[in-house]
Amino acid sequence: MNAGDTAWVLVSAALVMLMTPGLAFFYGGMTRSKSVLNMLMMNAICLAVVSVLWALYGFSWAFGNDVGGGLLGGGEFAGLQNTIGQFVGAATDTAPWPGPDALPVLAFAMFQLMFAVITPALISGAIADRTKFWGWIAFVVGWSSLCYFPVAHWVFAFDGFTGPDNVGGWIANRLGAEDFAGGTAVHINAGAAALALTFVLGRRRGWPREPMRPHNLPFVLLGASLLWFGWFGFNAGSALSAGDLAATAFTNTMLATATAVIGWLLVEQFRDGRPTTLGAASGAVAGLVAITPACGFVQPWGALVIGVIAGAVCALAVGLKFRFGFDDSLDVVGVHLVGGLVGTLLIGFLGDNSVNSAAAGTNGLFYGGGFAQLGRQAVAAGAVMVYSFVIALILGFLIKWTIGFRVDTEAEITGVDETEHAETAYDFSTTRGGVPAQRPAPATERGPAPTTTAGKHSSTPTGGSAP
Repeated sequence: MNAGDTAWVLVSAALVMLMTPGLAFFYGGMTRSKSVLNMLMMNAICLAVVSVLWALYGFSWAFGNDVGGGLLGGGEFAGLQNTIGQFVGAATDTAPWPGPDALPVLAFAMFQLMFAVITPALISGAIADRTKFWGWIAFVVGWSSLCYFPVAHWVFAFDGFTGPDNVGGWIANRLGAEDFAGGTAVHINAGAAALALTFVLGRRRGWPREPMRPHNLPFVLLGASLLWFGWFGFNAGSALSAGDLAATAFTNTMLATATAVIGWLLVEQFRDGRPTTLGAASGAVAGLVAITPACGFVQPWGALVIGVIAGAVCALAVGLKFRFGFDDSLDVVGVHLVGGLVGTLLIGFLGDNSVNSAAAGTNGLFYGGGFAQLGRQAVAAGAVMVYSFVIALILGFLIKWTIGFRVDTEAEITGVDETEHAETAYDFSTTRGGVPAQRPAPATERGPAPTTTAGKHSSTPTGGSAP
């Protein structure tokens, strides 16, 4: 066992765990004040529910020995059996399995658990303001089991890593597509599911006519900052060792995120006339998303390019919901699906195998590899996107037709915090002479709809093109 690598993976797991509360604040600040607690809860419950599923069978389905076709792992780790005192690793020419840099199975399992937790949490932003809490929990259980765990096997399970003769997933081992930390398994996966759920639940009452402004921009910036901080564990931790590759992934994560902020703000400046706090936070997340699959396969200059492209493209993509009429409340599709696609496909242009000796594919186009790797990346992205969309659509309609997925009109008007949780985040009333004053309409819910909108910025007077 390598004690330094083990320590790095455990610290990285803790960093990734922090990303889910960070995401809760990022999303919570963008919702209206009457549904912020529901959004926080939809994220927090993933920590509880997915952790249990992971221990019971999720880790085994994701990283157990393949049961056929590279589609799903077996049951040897069910209940986390066969893990204590055991190791994962890779044999070398000079050292037998599990190799000289072996990790405890449970360190690896807990690191991967945090990816499994945050992926369904990402979906929640698309259906803010209108979701039944128990319907959401049912979806998290079903989608994690039928979609995330199998896709994690496809993308992350490498032959011979969890056992000397263990066979892994088809994308990682047969196709040869590259995804260092989850561009396909996390972001495209979640983004496609989010798109499906917007069709299942339909539009919020009053959207897009009424302004649905973010109620707390400091929360948004706090959440984005926590995400940026935790993402170093997400990406650099995926090297599974405290070495040069982790340093490269860390550097690329920082650079791409920085240029993505600039790219997003430039779009706002030219389109809307001024840069916004919300745009800076959103640009940071777009850059983090896009560099996730590529951070261990590209040079630092490539990370700069990926970031600025992702920031600009995602800033434009968040307006697609108005053009096509789907109510993606907090732009999960525009940031995570589009950003994941940008980062995954750009590996086909910017991938450099000298960065990572363990790269499964070939060099990208700009490094003499032709279009072969781009084709592999496109197949992986397309397969995950279609599979996740179909599974989420089926599950969503099953929940809608059985226990119910969307709150009724009265509950939506009142606010899902009160109707689903019997709580409110803020007390807007005062007491005079023993009689509570009428709760004033918060600024986030006042005023006519803006004449111009663009994605999250549908809530601001400086939005982009009209729907």
